[in-house]
Amino acid sequence: MKFLIQFTLHEEKRHETLAMFAQMPADQEQAMMGDHLKLIGRWHDLASGTGVAIMEADTAEAIAAYALAWNRSMDIEVSPVVDDEGAKAIGKQMVAGS
Repeated sequence: MKFLIQFTLHEEKRHETLAMFAQMPADQEQAMMGDHLKLIGRWHDLASGTGVAIMEADTAEAIAAYALAWNRSMDIEVSPVVDDEGAKAIGKQMVAGS
């Protein structure tokens, strides 16, 4: 399953969190994600302290645990998403069921 993660850094922790993230080695971040998450992409608006990521997860629990690990520094919203292929398949099923 793919998930859209939208985050807003807590204003009082913005610089501290960015400094920590900038120095985090890739293996440490992969350890936080575990074996059940794959980062597809992440984009940051540093001036506003916001960003988005797309992750693939085997379970909702895996994505929830990852989000909770960052929760002290930011507010996080997680939504399941589908790509174009998935959306088209759902649309075809919807049309066929009408």
